[in-house]
Amino acid sequence: MKEDKKTNRPVVLATIMMAMFIGAIEATIVATAMPSIVGDLGGFSLFTWVFSAFLLTQAVTVPLYGKLADLFGRKPVFIFGVVVFLIGSVLCGYAQTMNALILFRLIQGIGAGAILPIATTIVGDIYSLEERARIQGYLASVWGISSIIGPALGAVFVQYFHWAWVFWVNIPLGLICIVGIWFFLHENVEAKQHSIDFLGAALLLIGVSALMIISIQGGSAWPWQSKPVFFLLAIVLISSVLFIIQEKRAAEPVMPMAIWNNRLIALANICAFTTGALMIGVATFLPTFVQGVMGQTPAVAGFTLAMMSIGWPIASTIAGRVMIRFGYRRIALLGGLNLVAGAIFLVTLQPAKGPLWAAAGTFLVGVGMGLTATTFIVSIQSSVDWTMRGAATASHMFMRILGNTVGAAVLGGVLNNYLSRFLQSQAGATKIPLDLNVANLLLDPQRRDSLSETALLILRQGLAESLHVVYWGVLAVGFLSVLLIYNLPKKEELSNMKGR
Repeated sequence: MKEDKKTNRPVVLATIMMAMFIGAIEATIVATAMPSIVGDLGGFSLFTWVFSAFLLTQAVTVPLYGKLADLFGRKPVFIFGVVVFLIGSVLCGYAQTMNALILFRLIQGIGAGAILPIATTIVGDIYSLEERARIQGYLASVWGISSIIGPALGAVFVQYFHWAWVFWVNIPLGLICIVGIWFFLHENVEAKQHSIDFLGAALLLIGVSALMIISIQGGSAWPWQSKPVFFLLAIVLISSVLFIIQEKRAAEPVMPMAIWNNRLIALANICAFTTGALMIGVATFLPTFVQGVMGQTPAVAGFTLAMMSIGWPIASTIAGRVMIRFGYRRIALLGGLNLVAGAIFLVTLQPAKGPLWAAAGTFLVGVGMGLTATTFIVSIQSSVDWTMRGAATASHMFMRILGNTVGAAVLGGVLNNYLSRFLQSQAGATKIPLDLNVANLLLDPQRRDSLSETALLILRQGLAESLHVVYWGVLAVGFLSVLLIYNLPKKEELSNMKGR
């Protein structure tokens, strides 16, 4: 499908960049504010759920939105997603308990599932292959801008106002997105009767939800060989098999299995899963190390995380300019090596090395994400036509977000499990009850001062050792990503895709 002549490409691009900005803000500002949120609402043991709940509903709805966009057009699906996202953002700001915040993050994630994949699909619609590679660099530059504004705003809101504003800041930005797409994007969609694959979406929700619960609770709240773990594992396996069967028989499947027959798409999507897990492992837990272990302020924690968002657009812009010349496999492989290098910095992170060491690691991770993400999305979109572009783009976004979801859950489970065992081993060293929720004191600057020197030392040591175990997991995922990228097709066909 070709875009309508009335479409105002510059305005639509600016709107899409604003939508990307919302996603970038979400990734940096909330992570920066989480230690303060935990200090206010409590519930350190539920820390991971604040991220996982959002990622769960986002991951499950991405394929559905992608298919709906192919059936009904990009505009209505995008606007619906933004509206739901804004409703969830308002509710998150009013949360009074950690459980309520998790519930509202679920709602927020339902809307977020439409924003990034549909915005990226629109770019694929209105720009050619050569333009697309260049535009991806512009879109990635949004992360650089947000890397400065997001953490800075997060620090200001936490220190001088209230953490609720990290959610409410989305409201004016989301309204701008709605206006821009509503009035300036015009598309011709063939009017016909459609059959929406709700059963496939439901099976996907059940399977991903069970997998996430296992990842978080297994080894911590439940022993790995317990009945709840086996029961949920059975649900994952059964729902996965039924989902594949449903997608093969559905008239208009939410995730067409045919796109997985393409080796490039299959490997790129699997790699999106691993890099997504790596990225969330850095974004979720680094502020906790900087604030809880190093004793730094939210502003400093935001700075260390911001470097990832600076490295991303720089690398993405470079990738967009040289990808066609050097080939997506070489560029993606270079990105994978940067991911490994960044993870090595985090594995060797110590309080004495200071925030600059952490910032260097996140910058390299950002470079790796920029190189890999840009090459994958451009090559995938160029390998399918308009009627499949939404589903193909959504499948890639789904795998990245699923990687975020499983990564946050698994790494969070590792953190909780290791920290819980460490605190139990130190139970006789202080009068303060040492359980997971005592970490709330460590993340609250005012309450932290009330801790004895012994208790403070124990908590910091336990948190530091637990996070280092997490970073070893991040490094392992980085090596796996490089292996996947190395197996991408060597003979590239981008020259045959020009003009798509």
